[in-house]
Amino acid sequence: MANNPLLEIKNYGQSIWMDNLNRSLIESGELEKQIKNYGLRGITSNPAIFEKAIAGNQVYDADIEAEIKANKPVSEIYESLIFKDIRNTCDRFKEIYEQTGGLDGYVSIEVSPHLARDTEGTIEEAIRYYQAIERENVMIKIPGTPEGFPAIERVIAEGINVNVTLLFSVESYEHSARAYISGLEQRVEKGQPIDKIASVASFFLSRIDSKIDACIEERLEQIGTETLNEEVRLRQILGKVAIANAKLAYQKFHEIIDSDRWKALAEKGANFQRLLWASTSTKNPEYSDVMYVEELIGEHTVNTLPPDTLKACADHCDITANSIETNVEAAKQLIASLQESDINIDLNEVMQELLEEGIDKFVQPFDSLQQTLEAKVKQLAAA
Repeated sequence: MANNPLLEIKNYGQSIWMDNLNRSLIESGELEKQIKNYGLRGITSNPAIFEKAIAGNQVYDADIEAEIKANKPVSEIYESLIFKDIRNTCDRFKEIYEQTGGLDGYVSIEVSPHLARDTEGTIEEAIRYYQAIERENVMIKIPGTPEGFPAIERVIAEGINVNVTLLFSVESYEHSARAYISGLEQRVEKGQPIDKIASVASFFLSRIDSKIDACIEERLEQIGTETLNEEVRLRQILGKVAIANAKLAYQKFHEIIDSDRWKALAEKGANFQRLLWASTSTKNPEYSDVMYVEELIGEHTVNTLPPDTLKACADHCDITANSIETNVEAAKQLIASLQESDINIDLNEVMQELLEEGIDKFVQPFDSLQQTLEAKVKQLAAA
């Protein structure tokens, strides 16, 4: 693919991962093509994608039938199917993992979202997943909840790669970074190596704009046309908060890696916990379909894109080096303006709502996947 902007991005210190994984993609050879054509350096999975894959075709049927004959319960069948896909994908990305010295080549799998408020349950599940999958380039997803942060610390201390997911606020990102650092420090205290451990902090983007925009549109309907100045102020915020918030998070990242605490770990080989931009498909058709890519190019970052956004970016992204460092003061002013009386949006409240909604959006497809699989097991058992 000549002049593919996606292939340029790695030159500016950012890695492109894909948010899509299923067995057909792996077995058809399509994944290898996308690694080559899009410059993919990692991949993430989620239950919603797996549900569509398992329900929508027969590629899993032979394995399901074998598990039925072995009298396995649905929960074990689920893990058998998913773990196999994760292992095979880890093997496809192993070369990238080795070539980049463990910087990239990761495949992410999330623990049960029902454990989002269960610290000990999350720790046990993360360790069990890591041991069962048996691939050094697997990354376990743990949500950035108050209960998740101590789990992240413990799992990092166990030497397991972690993708901290469902991050919305800069404050939550700071908790994620502290958990990562604390986990590494515990290993150092025990004389254990830290140079082979990786983590990303996944910042969700489009959901923030969708939520804020809905608030603004509701306000605009209420005020009518009598307060033109207020209307102009509100419209200037539409579609701008997520990127501004991400730029401030990136500034916080630099503060963290400039700290003495981090430098002490870096001297022992610690890897950055990179910021990862997630939820990058633009929900509003009036906005650019690649705005969450173009605006957030920066060193030591990852952008994980769904297939449609990958195609769009390959076609028409305008890549600028270090775009995430531009207009930082404007981003600070925009975030600060949300508190002003004529706007009056409580960003902390919005972020908390997004976290709760995010957990639900993980739980629903996870439960639906179990139900889909149970129905398929009954169907195949009766055949």
